[in-house]
Amino acid sequence: MAQVLVIGASRGIGRELAQQYIDNGDRVIATVRRAEDREALLAQGASAVHLIDVAQPQSVSGLAWLLDGEKFDYAWYVAGVLDHLHTTTPPTQQEFDRVMHTNLLGAMQALPQVAPMVQAAGGKFAFISSSMAQIGHVDDDHSWLYRCSKAALNMAVATAQHGWPGVLLLTMDPGWVRTEMGGSVAPLSVEESVQGMRATLAGAQAADAGKLLHHDGRRADSW
Repeated sequence: MAQVLVIGASRGIGRELAQQYIDNGDRVIATVRRAEDREALLAQGASAVHLIDVAQPQSVSGLAWLLDGEKFDYAWYVAGVLDHLHTTTPPTQQEFDRVMHTNLLGAMQALPQVAPMVQAAGGKFAFISSSMAQIGHVDDDHSWLYRCSKAALNMAVATAQHGWPGVLLLTMDPGWVRTEMGGSVAPLSVEESVQGMRATLAGAQAADAGKLLHHDGRRADSW
């Protein structure tokens, strides 16, 4: 039985990750933003669910205290938000903070708190990124804040790998998924994406440290 942490399990990919691990018989601890999501996950079989808003630094700062004494074979940072801005529209300070705090700052604050717990289990810590963050594959100017936040996340994780050599840190592209964020025309179901990501993380090796992996096991050819 694996010990699993899912940061950002309120909906979509995070909720499905938690559910698939629970269905596999693993022990799952999750974080959500709303009390109703906490109750729903507990009813689905999560061992513990903590209320954390990763966009709020004061909220994230208590994560290590809430998880004190835990060890994780797998940890996931899933929390993320999208913008719909094109490069012809400058972001407001509020929009910039909303995207960057959730997608990047929250991850950078959570990482040094959770990494020791993953290290204690000899485990793996994955951060949900995106193929939209790959500079070598930019095909339009949509969601430029999101793209920048995920590109920065890739760098943050690649850098942190050197600070935590006992933990396999990597970023993961879930593909274009039919969630509230991905929309109804996305080609991948959330179940398919999560199944692939779970298998890819389970099979990840030391050579994958700090890299971007796709949900289907492919290694990204550019950053």
